Amino acid sequence: MSAPTPIYLDYNASTPIAPEVAKAMAPYLQEAYGNPSAGHWAGGPAREAVEQARRQVARLIGAAPDEIVFTSGGSEANNHAIKGTWYATEGPFHIITTAVEHPATLVPCRFLESLGASLTVLPVDRYGQVNPDAVQAAITPETRLISVMHANNEVGTLQPVEAIGRIARDHGVRFHVDAAQSAGKVPINVQAMGVDLLSLAGHKFYGPKGIGALYVRRGIDLTPLIHGAGHEGGRRAGTESALLATGLGTAAEKARDLSPMARVQALRDRLWTGLKGHFGDTLCLNGHPQARLPNTLNVAFADCVGAAILDRLDGVAASTGSACHAGSVTLSPVLAAMGVPERVGMGALRFSLGRWTTEQEIDEVIARLARAVPQARAATTQEPS
Repeated sequence: MSAPTPIYLDYNASTPIAPEVAKAMAPYLQEAYGNPSAGHWAGGPAREAVEQARRQVARLIGAAPDEIVFTSGGSEANNHAIKGTWYATEGPFHIITTAVEHPATLVPCRFLESLGASLTVLPVDRYGQVNPDAVQAAITPETRLISVMHANNEVGTLQPVEAIGRIARDHGVRFHVDAAQSAGKVPINVQAMGVDLLSLAGHKFYGPKGIGALYVRRGIDLTPLIHGAGHEGGRRAGTESALLATGLGTAAEKARDLSPMARVQALRDRLWTGLKGHFGDTLCLNGHPQARLPNTLNVAFADCVGAAILDRLDGVAASTGSACHAGSVTLSPVLAAMGVPERVGMGALRFSLGRWTTEQEIDEVIARLARAVPQARAATTQEPS
């Protein structure tokens, strides 16, 4: 008996490199090998490739090219925004963030707290959204940074970043947005959002791993995270990669076209409708029903363990809302912050669709879940307490 066809529904974790991105990168494996900072003939083509990519990334988010700093990915971009603000600021330092941020934001914030910063972690509602009024109420004379993600990686909920941006501007507080999950899925414009700093990760929108970008609004003083020679306008040391920059730039150019998201959203809704037809009220939607990424569906099967369902899905790549450690199961901090009951949240699965997801795959996943969930539920109820 042949193995079931693998199905990839974990695009929020990482996207495949798009063919047009791979094609654009290929020449730079052997050509334009010079150092972009070199002043001779070998450096020129590499330098132009990097600057072309910078222009492409800037166009994606409505920025100027000189406001784009290339990084090794979204985590470095977040760390640079948060720690770079801390090191560039004298006196008391207060940070505001939310309970559903990615660890690449929360952990640096906690690190600065250990160095003496004060930190406010705001709660969210049952949909995973923070209330802008709560952000405003948390601001003190010592507040120097607000860091709120654009879209949640687990449940897809979109945060009211435009409203928060206006509040930050009114109070003269720097505003950082982690947009790693939203690029290529929903519109991003740093002017409309009122942000000072914004993070991107290439492998979240069909670019290569190992490269991202940080938008730094003109006039923002940010201490470098990596010191050395004066690359990236003196904001990040390290020789730029024409190969990776070309990949990121090409992916950014492609990501400006959001029209494919209508098809992806229709497939996401097909998955939700099909699952509701099978499981009815035993199935719960996690995240905002409307203000959500068009590709993301986080659902919970009560009285199950997500990992047990996933193990029975015959090659479906998705992610769970719980983590297994040394035989115990813990609820996702995001779902816990949203107030999802443990008996429900333990059975959460995130399906994130992408450019190459098909109707046939969606229907097959529904069929596999129809078999897997009862098996996992039975196994869960049979386990000794």
